[in-house]
Amino acid sequence: MSSDWAVVRRRIGAYVALTKPRIIELLLVTTVPTMILAADGFPGFGLVLITLVGGALAAGSANAFNCYIDRDIDGVMNRTKRRPLVTGEITPRAGLVFATVLGVISLLWFQLFVNSAAAWLTFAAIAIYVVGYTMILKRRTSQNIVWGGIAGCMPVFIGWAAVTGGLSWSALALFGVIFFWTPPHYWPLSVKFKQDYANAGVPMLPVVADSKRVAREMLAHTVAMIACSLALVPLAGMTWVYAVVAAGLGAWFLGLCIRLLRRANDPSRGKLEPMKVFHASITYLSALFAMVAVDVFLPF
Repeated sequence: MSSDWAVVRRRIGAYVALTKPRIIELLLVTTVPTMILAADGFPGFGLVLITLVGGALAAGSANAFNCYIDRDIDGVMNRTKRRPLVTGEITPRAGLVFATVLGVISLLWFQLFVNSAAAWLTFAAIAIYVVGYTMILKRRTSQNIVWGGIAGCMPVFIGWAAVTGGLSWSALALFGVIFFWTPPHYWPLSVKFKQDYANAGVPMLPVVADSKRVAREMLAHTVAMIACSLALVPLAGMTWVYAVVAAGLGAWFLGLCIRLLRRANDPSRGKLEPMKVFHASITYLSALFAMVAVDVFLPF
């Protein structure tokens, strides 16, 4: 009996791994603060929970489709060679069915329990990631993560629409933050696993360009990201507290990107240490969106 339970647990764990839960966590971190800002207060526990469940299902579906489509190159890369569709823990057919079922449930979930706008935006998010990024861009252009990253921005649109039934300039500013954040978040990871991507024939920017160009483009995206974060002050009526925190977080992350560029230009300054920028990017986004939520409740 215990061995049967171990098999069941392993199989469940394999299906969970297909959804890439760590990525889902980061997406959901941006959804709740967006909903709080859209509602100018807490929008209600029920709506938040329903939106998070639907968002997790949608993201899990998109990630599972990604694992299915990329199973050939995942087997070549050390970082991904232990994924369930590569090891055979889950068959390709089962993985495809799982991804489809999650996607259909997520769309019906939003349509039935939230609203049509959220449902259509969810459909767009899945389509952009699966078709736009995974099937079209990823293996064809070094700008794959830039435009494919639009899918990762969609949770703010979905969260905003869940509360208001539509979108706004404030939602667009939040979208811009994540859009310009994605390359300086993901390219450092691509630098670390550069050989993996090269072996798989995936033209991530660090594979086809030198470290100087990568660092310059990261810096440009970071400046645009900071501009979007500060644009939220007049657009959403954020307080001076948010403005100071957003500027401080932006300056800190910009400093790390500048250091990366300086080391790329002059190796004598030290190793690139791209993963420091990668981990810092997660801290930046989490802290910024936490401040978005907190600012709504400040008494001034």
